[in-house]
Amino acid sequence: MPPARLMQTMKLEHLLILAALAAAGAARAADPSCSAYTGPRTTALVELYTSEGCDTCPPADHWLSSLFSQGFRPDQVVPLALHVDYWDYIGWKDPFARGEFSIRQRKLAAMRRPVIVYTPQVLLQGQDFRRWASDDFAEQVMRINSRAARARIALTIRAVEPKSIRADLSATLFDPAEQKNAAVYLAAYENRLASEVKAGENRGRRLEHDFVVREWIGPISFGEGLKLEESRALPLLPGVDRKNLGVAAFVQNRATSEVLQALMLQACKS
Repeated sequence: MPPARLMQTMKLEHLLILAALAAAGAARAADPSCSAYTGPRTTALVELYTSEGCDTCPPADHWLSSLFSQGFRPDQVVPLALHVDYWDYIGWKDPFARGEFSIRQRKLAAMRRPVIVYTPQVLLQGQDFRRWASDDFAEQVMRINSRAARARIALTIRAVEPKSIRADLSATLFDPAEQKNAAVYLAAYENRLASEVKAGENRGRRLEHDFVVREWIGPISFGEGLKLEESRALPLLPGVDRKNLGVAAFVQNRATSEVLQALMLQACKS
């Protein structure tokens, strides 16, 4: 083969190899284990306001952890545990508590009469739900799931780094009338957390938790449009196990507290 023809053949083979590598990289980036999006029906958001300083909270923590083992699926419920800090004064500082969760709980309670703030408190779709330990919970979740979705959410986890988890978020409203009051919230959560409590009402107990919100971003408004796209790095504490991490997002009406849609995604596999 003439040298010029041989050179052209080698260049063509090189380009084909590069194209194949690029295609393989794109396939990995689109790995379904790293992405998720909501369907045509509404997913229920379950918020548990809890504290390691509260002796009636461990049963609720266990209940939240068991939702998927009870048979619920992530497309039916998105569970989040938000540890509040107003129990810290009795002698045990909850290592997972954040003041902003206490503020959120009070703000949501202020939208209802009477104003109710307590632990453990379960909010289902943004509203106080005291019958969480009964069969009523499953019935209410079924009702929520039967409703047509009022928003669409897509999540992609791009990377889990030593100090942050990087995620892309897309949210779309279906009704322009929702745009004024709708906002998106993004949370990084962690499973399989435990503490040896040395003071307070749970002194001497080992407490275990799942779906604990570790980082929180929001509210993020839609601005002038019906679609919102964000790329965010959610900070992580040192030493987290990536197998126990995930990201959740939901769209909520800030005027009524009603949750329009929710989504959760476990961290990508290596």
